[in-house]
Formats: sequence, C-alpha cells, structure tokens
Amino acid sequence: MPRQNPDSDELHPTGGTAGDYRRRSRFAWAVTGSGHYLRECMQLAFRLPDLDLFLSSAAEEVLPLYDYRIDALKARCRVFRDKTASSVPVGMLYDDIYHTVVVAPATSNTVAKCALGISDTLPTNIFAQAGKLEIPGIVLACDTQPVVVTKSPREWVELKPRNIELENVERLRAIDHCRVVEDPAALERMLQARLDELGLTWNISSS
Repeated sequence: MPRQNPDSDELHPTGGTAGDYRRRSRFAWAVTGSGHYLRECMQLAFRLPDLDLFLSSAAEEVLPLYDYRIDALKARCRVFRDKTASSVPVGMLYDDIYHTVVVAPATSNTVAKCALGISDTLPTNIFAQAGKLEIPGIVLACDTQPVVVTKSPREWVELKPRNIELENVERLRAIDHCRVVEDPAALERMLQARLDELGLTWNISSS
C-alpha cells in the first residue's frame, strides 16, 4: 500500500490528502458479529501499535462466546461501543487521529452495507467516514468462497455463501480507499505493508 511523496503531484493510491495524515497516529479496528477468523483477527489486532477497537452491538454479543470479555479488552486498548444512534465515536476520524481503518472480521451483512454505502452501525459508519476522509481501509470479508468452513463456539460448520454475498464482496473491492482480503494471512501481509509505509513495527508481544 505505497504512499507517494505528499509534496509531489502524484496520486495517493490509498491515503489521499483529506485532513493532515501526518498527525494521524492510531489504528482504528472495527469488529462485527462474525466468529469466522475472529481469534486470528484479534491476535493480529493486539500486535498493532496504538490500537483502538470499535465494536458493533453484534460484536459485543459474539466476543464473549469466544472468550473475549469486554472488560479484558479494555485493559489492553481503548474500546468504543455502539451505544449511540449517530455513532458518536466516529467523530474522532475528523480529528486526524486515525491513519488506518480495519474491519475484521466483516460479516456478510457488514460487507453488503459497506458495498452499498449504508452506514447504520459503528463499523459501517467508521468505514464510510474513513473513505470520505481518504483514510485507507482494510476489510477481511468472511464470505468470499463458494464453501466456507468456520469454527463456531462449539463446532466446525460448513457454509455455502449465496451468489449475493459473493457479488457484494466484489462490489466492496470497487469502493474508494478500500482493500479487501480473504483470510488472516492476507490481512497480516496487508498490515505489514501498511506498517512499512508508516515506518512502524509490530508490538513485540501480544500477550
């Protein structure tokens, strides 16, 4: 995800020029109500420097099912919850706080809303406003293959995404300032590229 010299006349393929990106210092990571790759995503999130979590209402319900307690999350990073109709925490994007927005894992519902420009949850609002501010977004979409094998809280489950889910992933790929990845390994590579671009490094320990 390379950024061109901000003083040049070249385009900024992932960052844009809205606001003062040189002041931005934090990752905004939005979690939705999916259990697919949830543990892998949380492990990656906690390796990032200067992380804030943004939870949908569904995420608050799902996280404890995978042994992530909200109080324990608050001990590790700042946590913002979907408790206001207007998604008040999104306003921090306007204060040049965040240089990158991550939505992972993203349910098919969240992917559809983001792809169609619907913003009625904390994750979809932060995704939309980040795009309007030309802040790079990375989305790990859950339903990207004809067959998806996922770990539920109790067992492994095989799902077969419908054509509409697969089509929405392709629509999302066309959204400005958005990169879509399909698994944790691809997400890690994308985050590594973003860290390199920003001159940052992973946390030494996520424990």
